[in-house]
Amino acid sequence: MLQRLRNAWVQMILSLVVVTAFLVLSGPYRGYFELLTRLEYMAYDARLNLYMPGGVDDRIVIIDIDEKSLAAEGRWPWGRDKTARLIDVLFEDYGVGLLGFDMVFPEPDNSSGILVLEELAREELKNLTGFSEQLERLRPRLDRDAIFARSLAKYPVVLGFYFSTIPNLAVGKLPPPAFVKAQFEGRDIPFMSGPGFGANLAQLQDAASGAGHITPAVDADGVIRRIPLLHEYDGKYYEALALTIARLALNAKSLMLGFPEQAKPGSNYQGMEWIDVGNRRVSVDQEVRALVPYRGKQGSFPYVSATDVLNAKVSRSRLEGRIALVGTSAPGLQDIRSTPVQEKYPGVEVHANLIAGILDGTIMHDPMYTLGADFLIVALFGVILAIALPLLRPIVTTIASAGAMVVFLVANLWAWNDNLLLSVVPGTLMIASLYLLNMSYGFFIESRGRRQLAELFGYYIPPQLVDEMSLDPAHYSMDARSREMTVLFTDVRGFTTISEGLEPAELSALMNEFLTPITAVIHRHRGTIDKYMGDAVMCFWGAPVPDPDHARRCVECAMEIVAAVAALGPRFIERGWPAISIGVGINTGDMNVGDMGSEFRRAYTVLGDAVNLGSRLEGLTKNYGVHIIVSESTRAVVPGIRFRELDKIRVKGKHEPVTIFEPLGRKEALGDEVRTELRLYAQALSLYRSQSWDSAEIQFVNLKNTYPYRAVLFELFIERIAQFRRNSPPPDWDGTFTFETK
Repeated sequence: MLQRLRNAWVQMILSLVVVTAFLVLSGPYRGYFELLTRLEYMAYDARLNLYMPGGVDDRIVIIDIDEKSLAAEGRWPWGRDKTARLIDVLFEDYGVGLLGFDMVFPEPDNSSGILVLEELAREELKNLTGFSEQLERLRPRLDRDAIFARSLAKYPVVLGFYFSTIPNLAVGKLPPPAFVKAQFEGRDIPFMSGPGFGANLAQLQDAASGAGHITPAVDADGVIRRIPLLHEYDGKYYEALALTIARLALNAKSLMLGFPEQAKPGSNYQGMEWIDVGNRRVSVDQEVRALVPYRGKQGSFPYVSATDVLNAKVSRSRLEGRIALVGTSAPGLQDIRSTPVQEKYPGVEVHANLIAGILDGTIMHDPMYTLGADFLIVALFGVILAIALPLLRPIVTTIASAGAMVVFLVANLWAWNDNLLLSVVPGTLMIASLYLLNMSYGFFIESRGRRQLAELFGYYIPPQLVDEMSLDPAHYSMDARSREMTVLFTDVRGFTTISEGLEPAELSALMNEFLTPITAVIHRHRGTIDKYMGDAVMCFWGAPVPDPDHARRCVECAMEIVAAVAALGPRFIERGWPAISIGVGINTGDMNVGDMGSEFRRAYTVLGDAVNLGSRLEGLTKNYGVHIIVSESTRAVVPGIRFRELDKIRVKGKHEPVTIFEPLGRKEALGDEVRTELRLYAQALSLYRSQSWDSAEIQFVNLKNTYPYRAVLFELFIERIAQFRRNSPPPDWDGTFTFETK
């Protein structure tokens, strides 16, 4: 009984440590932990998709510059006279109530040729009688910006503009700000801000009823969940497009900032929690951003093709009295966004969702005080479970933990239904961690005696070296040390597919048939097998028995392994098994070798960057269509073998590039055909690195046609050339290709 109480106290102390850790993570520091942030994004998206109202909200209609409109009316941007006609038609023929543009008009429209005519009037045709007078009479019809401005001035139209991260970018004219810095004196509010902007021509901005920014808040995963309702630039604060449109729709002349009574200037809590728009209260987070209340996937608001509007093919009842938003769903116009409800989603519909949310009062509450609520919830559940679970039997612990998880999630969903956003991840992870901690306590602590017995069998030396080392044991040590060695990784390609097609007994037999000859080859070349990893083998040369010829032995071993696996093919097919193909990665360099591990299990193994590179090279073999890839450090110390230079690469996580090669065999054994291919390939590679794309492409295409068995390698460079034509590398590019994945 005394031992049980002692163990319970130990578990309670460990549990309280876990609770304390999650209390910290649920507080102000949660944003600094990328994994928790990404998990919280996923939890938010799941709740949003679960509770989306769905249906179509026809109060807001999207006038779509779609592919149909571009085909019928010409490529974008259209002439401002056509855009002006679109405005006139929408208000006069269809009776829309309010119009917003999810686009910017920063540059003058000179497509009418007015500048050319003015130049002619000043120079070549200045003496032509009546030309200047006729030009002045035509000017009102040729000045398309003026035509557009006149249409803007006649109706309630809101233009868009954007803020940029480019310093000193200042294009067009900003609208009057909603607020100035003095109105936030004494308050430290972290508004979103940017050092530059792109706005509309002054002539257009002055004519419009208003303007709002269209700059979203893009989360770390590239998804748009929030829009900053106020964005700061140069000490001034500007409304979002959706906020401006909603304000005009509600006939609100201005906005009212919402601070709770305790949020006084200079106090510990200074946060703004809402913005009043007429009789609507819009909740904001600590950065004055609003969560977009998505109704559903694309099409939650009616779409009307702009060309159908211009050509009177739309029923008046679809548009009359509505809020109209001019935007685009055409991919080529680059306003497709990633959202929680759909990966490819028109940006204009993001604004439509936010406008509808403001009008309906359905914006989620996410003020700064929710951090305190998260903290208290984690503390409540954590302390109760930390005290209770160590005293319960395993089955009761499972039931209690599951019950606590259900209660926590139900409470969170209840808050969501009340438009209050609370965190999910810290609480659920804390409950799960406490459960796992208490359930595993017996394994890690109470079964210590059994584990100590297992440890006696966990320390080992690779058996193939025992006999040689036993002849002079004084010269060998299991202690960790650093030395130059060569490591080899091999892996079966498509093993998952192979394993899914075989019964367990057949798969076991196949692996035995595969690993046995490979192991024999490694032993024959004096390699040390570090470990088997399912279908993969890791081995090294140069320890524990020093071997100055370790790189050559390793490369020759790799070529013999490939040949041995190829020889297995007919035998496997006779037995109804699939033939196996492998990839091999080899690297030479300084590595740490010795007896390493934990108190539970140890092994004689190698560690270091050079080891990691060898593993990465094995993973690249399928990219190049080869069986073996060796690094430049290995190739440099194996003079008797001919290598093909494959590429100069930078693997993920490494800054320095490395040149990689494929071993082809001993130099004297290569035939003339292989030598010719290598010469032509070297020429193509040189053209590629000098950015002579056309010549290099021709050379690689010819190589592909002449040597089809190397098609994967040549096709790789053909595809890269196509990419570099679209996105050219810098002039000082040295031919290095960077892999973004492992």
